[in-house]
Amino acid sequence: MIRKLFDVPRRILAGLAALATLAAVIMLSAMTDSTMQPLPASAPTAEFSAERALAHLKRFAAEPRPIGSAARDRARDYLAARLRAAGLQVEVQRSVGARSAAGLATFGQVDNIVGRLPGTDSTGTVLIAAHYDSAAMGAGASDDGAAVAAMIEAVRALRSGADPRNDIVLLMSDGEEDGVLGAEAFVREHPLGRTGGVLLNWEARGTSGPSLMFETSRDNARLVETFVDAVPAPRGDSSMVEMYRLLPNNTDFAPLTKAGFTGMNFAYIERSSLYHTAGDTIANLDRGSMQHHGANMLALARSLGNADLRTLTSDHDVTYFRALGTVITYPGVVVWPLAALSVLAVAGLALFARARRLLSLPRLTVAAVSAVVPLLASAALAQGLWELLVAVRPAYDTMGGLLHRPRPYQAAVVVLSALAVLGWYLPLRRRLGPAALAVGALTWPAALGVLCARFAPGAAFLFTLPALMCALGALAALLLPTSAWARVAAAALGPITAAMLLPSLAGNAFDGMGLALGGVSALVLALFGLTLLPIVELFLTDPGSRPKRGVVVAVPLTAAVLTASLVGTGLVTDTFGADRPQRTHLAYVMDADTRVAHWVSADTDPAEWTMRYVSGHDTAALPPGYARGTLWTGPAPAITADGPRATVIAYDGRTLKLHVTAGRGARSVTLRLDRPITRATVAAGRFGSVGVPVSGTRAGTWPAEIRFRGIPASGVQITVRLPGSPASDRIRVTAIAETDGFSAVPGFLPRPAGLIAATREDGDLVAITRGYTLTSALARRT
Repeated sequence: MIRKLFDVPRRILAGLAALATLAAVIMLSAMTDSTMQPLPASAPTAEFSAERALAHLKRFAAEPRPIGSAARDRARDYLAARLRAAGLQVEVQRSVGARSAAGLATFGQVDNIVGRLPGTDSTGTVLIAAHYDSAAMGAGASDDGAAVAAMIEAVRALRSGADPRNDIVLLMSDGEEDGVLGAEAFVREHPLGRTGGVLLNWEARGTSGPSLMFETSRDNARLVETFVDAVPAPRGDSSMVEMYRLLPNNTDFAPLTKAGFTGMNFAYIERSSLYHTAGDTIANLDRGSMQHHGANMLALARSLGNADLRTLTSDHDVTYFRALGTVITYPGVVVWPLAALSVLAVAGLALFARARRLLSLPRLTVAAVSAVVPLLASAALAQGLWELLVAVRPAYDTMGGLLHRPRPYQAAVVVLSALAVLGWYLPLRRRLGPAALAVGALTWPAALGVLCARFAPGAAFLFTLPALMCALGALAALLLPTSAWARVAAAALGPITAAMLLPSLAGNAFDGMGLALGGVSALVLALFGLTLLPIVELFLTDPGSRPKRGVVVAVPLTAAVLTASLVGTGLVTDTFGADRPQRTHLAYVMDADTRVAHWVSADTDPAEWTMRYVSGHDTAALPPGYARGTLWTGPAPAITADGPRATVIAYDGRTLKLHVTAGRGARSVTLRLDRPITRATVAAGRFGSVGVPVSGTRAGTWPAEIRFRGIPASGVQITVRLPGSPASDRIRVTAIAETDGFSAVPGFLPRPAGLIAATREDGDLVAITRGYTLTSALARRT
């Protein structure tokens, strides 16, 4: 019972034809998932033009604009003026936003821009949202300037026709980069944030690629239907929705939907090596990505703006995905039947093959269990490749796997995944038989389909459909008594289905998570490889004959040569330069009392420029509570700076109340405490007050931290609640005032071309510190 599922004459030619078909399907799928062509400024007024939007982007996104900065203020004024010019009712909501994480409370003085276009016969609100602040280390042309500029152009095009039926509200939020602070303040304090409606949120996690609808609120059936019908180029699928719901990522979408909005979240994610860096510039922005964002935004604004929003409610999610350019959707109630059908089809194939004496049940069982080996091996090989790359080029570590030119390395992962599958298949085909291995391999996508049906229904199609079509195709190939080519075509139905779905999933994982988590993509590729076994078998001889030694050696040797060649190509082509910068972290830290200053870097292997400033790992001289993780340090000249001030208003061992100022020119202040906290509250005068609960502790530093971004010159009042009854009521506090850039540091030489600031939040900051030791009986500063 060591036989093939089927055999045909001229099998090599048939195999080549099948592979060519699969390659064509993969390429066509990639082409149909591309972005849009940008329209020029001369495009009709009713259409969205990326070039017209770009003119606005150039006015406010040429420099970093973090919360509380002067550049943020200039962007705010320009954007508010453009919305007023478009005829919207505009206000700037000034408030304090807040969020908490493990051991951390973050606050910020935010300026949200809220524009409203009243509907002619409103059935609800369509909220279009994007954030206009940027990360401190980059201009944020894509994240999220492109979406904000698209809002201005979209509302212009929208107003070129009749006003919509429903209220259109544009929210250009502030403080998203520091923890969705603006969106949190909007839903907590603004009347429009509490009325609910339909939300369209726009983001970017790269500088190019199609605009993907990657997240929805729960019960999305009617929303997805609207999306598919309205937009000119729908991209994304329900597996992204499921994956994003499982990840700890956060955008303005989270607080807005938590407050009652239903909606969709959009982003482009390619060329993510420039995300949150100085490389996120207008020059690096793909105009097609902006066009795709804006065209979809305008289409949805028109569709939802004139719909009866009361009819958009639903009680279930839908599965949706693209296959060769066509969007396929089906309701959630179909997920379990399809998953069950795929299991039954695989079981039916196994029983029929057993009846034909192509396999035995013991061999099938061993084949099914052992098929986990290539899945795990492919993931392990990909992760091992990443560790090797980091060892050879340590600067990759600071990029989190999001490399500038990753294609050769990604191709190496493909080769390693193929090696894992063939390394399992070829040795076992003589012992277990090709039929047992091919059928046993299908148990894994079928089982994953069932698992997803239970925990992530929107992703089940990725595994259920390939397993189902592979099983049905193989059954058809066994039953067809006619043309050998017809049997090959039937057997190829499953691999073709897998080729439409799994390579694009692996590509999205590469774009979204990078090579640092390349094992995810490798596992998907290995799963794809398991569906190809009947096609692979067309190239192999009788399974009963012992393979030649040369063939046994050729497969791993070829894989090793290809992998080495691709890695070498990657190391040669993915070099750092002005257009492909290397990241490096540097901060300046000075104790305001002792006027002792240090340079600090968190780089594992600092660049030559960084080594001008740091020379060792001695952190003992740094201010108490400042160090976080392993750091390089070096002496620095003292500067003239006010530094932070923390005046104790009250402290009784359980509650600490301080008035904190950052000093002249500082944008933000951070407090680090050597005891955990359970709640933090700030009062910022006319900007309001807010508190958040805090649980857990910070890792690698003192257990608690409080940040206030965009702190008013007059300071803020911070109240901290401490847990329990400690053995001592003594508490140490380090206050850190933060200013962007090193222009005030004597002798500082800017980074050369090819180096940019790393994404760590304390990079490129001048940090002036003061330490305080307090007891309930006596509050004194040391």
